[in-house]
Amino acid sequence: MKSNSSKLAIFDTFKTKNKELTGEATRQRAIITALTTQANPIYKTRTAISQKIADNNGVIWKNLYSGVFRDLDEIFIPLKLVEEDGRLPLKRGPKALQEKGIPYYRLTQGGLLVALSIKEIKNRYYLLDQFFAYSSSQEKEFQEIIRKLSKIAPKFTFSLFEKYVKAFCEGKLESLLPFSFANLKDTHDENLQVQKDILEAFSGLSKTDKGRIIDLLKSFT
Repeated sequence: MKSNSSKLAIFDTFKTKNKELTGEATRQRAIITALTTQANPIYKTRTAISQKIADNNGVIWKNLYSGVFRDLDEIFIPLKLVEEDGRLPLKRGPKALQEKGIPYYRLTQGGLLVALSIKEIKNRYYLLDQFFAYSSSQEKEFQEIIRKLSKIAPKFTFSLFEKYVKAFCEGKLESLLPFSFANLKDTHDENLQVQKDILEAFSGLSKTDKGRIIDLLKSFT
């Protein structure tokens, strides 16, 4: 299955270092992170995002600007992960540009879903509320299950988002939305199948056996 998701590079790693993210992946993650952590529109323009990433990495922001521009205009916006949220007036520069203003951006529901898959983002519980605010009443049952899981098993829950978005990046899913039982199944993730088998088997054990297995698992962590 082939889709436009190949443009989204947040999980791309170097061929010789499969655990090290590429520069493009790191930059795209940083853009998404900036849009989740900044509330003031002033800090959500292309220039401000470039400056934020540069400050965090000790580099010159102008060297990052073209990459940030491309990611927003050629990847995130076409994939409907980011949209323009308004424009800031300019007091200086060409008159036409002053009248048009400088665009600033926000994440769409799809963008929030991508943000939920990024481990570096600290406020993912808040983002989960924002994400489900877009959901329809038909998705209410699924939403409630995910919310409960996020409280009792947060690492597992957010790993679902990570596996789901990664499957989209690899072209296994046609689109990110809707985030549903059916689409989760379409990821064909072997680890999820293993976790499901363990959970089903565990639920049928006696209290004593459950305690023994928990003790065994604790010895591995």
